[in-house]
Amino acid sequence: MGHRTCCVWFNMALSVRMNVRGLYRFIQGISPHKRLFCTEQPPKTQDPSLMRVFSGIQPTGVPHLGNYLGALESWVSLQNEYSSVLYSIVDLHSITQPQDPQLLRESILDMAASLLACGIDPARSILFQQSVVSEHAELCWILGCLTSMPRLRHLPQWKMKSKQKNEGSVGLYTYPVLQAADILLYKATHVPVGEDQVQHLELAQDLARIFNNKYGELFPEPRALLSSTRKVKSLRDPSCKMSKSDPQKFATIFLTDTPEDIVFKIRRAVTDFTSEVTFDPEGRPGVSNLVSLHAAVSGLTVEDVLIQARGLDTGKYKNLVSEAVVQRLQPIRLEIQRLRADRGHLLSVLAEGAAKARSLAAPVMTEVRKRVGFS
Repeated sequence: MGHRTCCVWFNMALSVRMNVRGLYRFIQGISPHKRLFCTEQPPKTQDPSLMRVFSGIQPTGVPHLGNYLGALESWVSLQNEYSSVLYSIVDLHSITQPQDPQLLRESILDMAASLLACGIDPARSILFQQSVVSEHAELCWILGCLTSMPRLRHLPQWKMKSKQKNEGSVGLYTYPVLQAADILLYKATHVPVGEDQVQHLELAQDLARIFNNKYGELFPEPRALLSSTRKVKSLRDPSCKMSKSDPQKFATIFLTDTPEDIVFKIRRAVTDFTSEVTFDPEGRPGVSNLVSLHAAVSGLTVEDVLIQARGLDTGKYKNLVSEAVVQRLQPIRLEIQRLRADRGHLLSVLAEGAAKARSLAAPVMTEVRKRVGFS
């Protein structure tokens, strides 16, 4: 090979390498939200009547403020945007951790009361208990037989939760497959998720493709609906998100907290030694968390909130935040109390929802059984 030919090949290789590097930098420069949607296939139809939303929540006690602002508030809005919406109290998922049976029964009803009080309307969406619709477990088994163990082993929540418990159960290991079954069983086209659940939704997309390639086109590939709400952080440790399991009892605001509870918890919220109220999540995470919280519950922008906070030190500003949170949560708290007292109504809502969900799930499972060869 001559000198000139070698130079040509070298220049071509260098050009390709530089283009690949440039492409990589471009992709990395795209925000994670945009990257997610760039990698998804465009929807086959834009007709809202052919779109369906599915999401689930575990019955692990009354939701907290982070649950409400990060998920439940958008769930209520989705009822107006989509013609077919299903929300499931996913009790099968909850038993991946030890549960007291009596407490679980009560937690399911508490969650139903909380969802209704937040604005979930059985006339505009289907609210049901997951375990009552047996097709969830059946489809999970079939999809599990199409899923490799390395695929599950690399999912982040398995790594995190199994480390916390030193070892995890088979149910914990395979619960992303059950999540996929929950979604695909209803041929859901859209799923509201947090950033920590994106990889699990990608598994559902993969399993839809695998099943369709093996048995013929049946399941749509569900698309993510990412919340634009900033995550609510722990009041006691703003480096962590607000959590029901936080060992610090003043770190989390629950939807059933009294006004006095809310005022006390926000008064105890971590800030810093600077009295002025500013928004700097990196430099002042505690104060910035209160600003984000204030903006979210009041429906204002961060800029508007900072205008309201002018001239206030952080101590007085906490009173302003407390008033806004109490005003937002008080009607929900009172409605939860009312609904909890009407156990028969809660059971009736869940039973009606389960019947509607089963009417959608049954024909899908009939077709799945036929495709797989069971019937």
